[in-house]
Amino acid sequence: MRTLLIADLHLSAQQPLVTAGFLRFLQQQANRADALYILGDLFEVWVGDDAAEPLHHQVAQALQSLHQAGVRCYFIHGNRDFLLAEAFAKRCQLTLLPAEQVIELYGRKILIMHGDTLCIDDHAYQKFRRRMHTRWLQKLFLALPLRWRLQIAAGMRARSQQDNQYKPATIMDVNAQAVVQTMMQHNVHWLIHGHTHRPAVHPLTLPSGDAQRIVLGDWHDSGSMVQVTPQAVELLHFALDGSPC
Repeated sequence: MRTLLIADLHLSAQQPLVTAGFLRFLQQQANRADALYILGDLFEVWVGDDAAEPLHHQVAQALQSLHQAGVRCYFIHGNRDFLLAEAFAKRCQLTLLPAEQVIELYGRKILIMHGDTLCIDDHAYQKFRRRMHTRWLQKLFLALPLRWRLQIAAGMRARSQQDNQYKPATIMDVNAQAVVQTMMQHNVHWLIHGHTHRPAVHPLTLPSGDAQRIVLGDWHDSGSMVQVTPQAVELLHFALDGSPC
């Protein structure tokens, strides 16, 4: 009995080794799980479900196979793929979840999320996020020709990378008070998220008792997952090529 959680793969045609590592992970590890939770940024960019690329088809087929093997698959949007919608989710047999979701795993009540909403000290990003999550603006963007959407996304990504070079690292991490408030709001002692690319297990003390925040790593140099079993909650890393880490 085990459930796996991953985030921040940032799959793209330019990173075939990461894609190969993800497909290997689905075939060799996730296929023996009860469920798989993907906590956002599965793809480097997502400009609409109509942007059919070979990579998207490959991932959809692999997730379909996982579902057919009896593994339930769930998805929370990240800041890169927040436009991923029901059409593609249906192709993948993914169940879309809200931005913050409490799940029960083997007797533990766990809050899962992408994690970007906890980075409240990055005021510029939070303002941008609120704007991009405006429904009318999303509809307007998705109505544009695919070529234009790809160009806009590339430009926005380039500006984001440039801006982040000048931001202090501290403001791009989660805010400690926001973490505590969010966990108390959901009445949980476990929080699992991604986004910051700073994998770690953080012990916390809440008014209601001891707690843990577990941060998933990205899949740039190695794979990262949280494995939850009846006995433990573990942050694990593994080589993308399948060799021993």
